[in-house]
Amino acid sequence: QVQLVESGGGLVQAGGSLKLSCAASGLTFSDYAMGWFRQAPGKERAFVAAISRSGGIINYADTVKGRFTISRDYAKKTVYLQMSSLKPEDTADYYCGAARGTFWHAPSAQSEYAFWGQGTQVTVSS
Repeated sequence: QVQLVESGGGLVQAGGSLKLSCAASGLTFSDYAMGWFRQAPGKERAFVAAISRSGGIINYADTVKGRFTISRDYAKKTVYLQMSSLKPEDTADYYCGAARGTFWHAPSAQSEYAFWGQGTQVTVSS
């Protein structure tokens, strides 16, 4: 069955960096756009970043643009989220998702994602 397994979360000071990974199995990785979402305590899950099947289209939430970078490794079937200049408001559980779709689409809507990981916690201290 399809599995998405996130890793790399942890506790970091404001201004620091973390790199999240999401390893996919049970699916044809190149058939899926991949995305990262986050859910802070008491808030709804929100879009962070997405990368198209081709890797050529990338989409970021305004709140992370310029600080976060999404990438994917087809050989490792893994999608990454490099997070820099972290702020306390980045504290959340981070989830990766897989979305079937067109080759040049990096979806920001949760409804387009068919599969989800279990999440990894990121805490940014001030």
